[in-house]
Amino acid sequence: MKIREDYTCPLEITHDLIKGKWKPIILWQLSKKNHSLSELKQEIQGISEKMLLEQLAELQAYRFIDKQSFDGYPLKVLYFLKERGQKMLTALTIMQEIGTELLEEIPTKK
Repeated sequence: MKIREDYTCPLEITHDLIKGKWKPIILWQLSKKNHSLSELKQEIQGISEKMLLEQLAELQAYRFIDKQSFDGYPLKVLYFLKERGQKMLTALTIMQEIGTELLEEIPTKK
């Protein structure tokens, strides 16, 4: 993701860096525990491995997450939240709470 040159508000850049379907979900999953690529793919239904790798690379480039590689075979890599990612959890938690309320308001189909 390319950062624009003409932001008028700090919220715009934050929104641009985490917008989309997958980034908030990836951050939420990493808030629970450090995950390998395969664990994230298993936890996030509907995401392709290519898309997951792209999203992880963007989140890493803007220092929301990082990864740690371990020697050995097979190679093990764990993704984890950095300080900026931890800060983002406050906003994501509020969004999660509002989403829960909204889901409770939607009539269920029988």
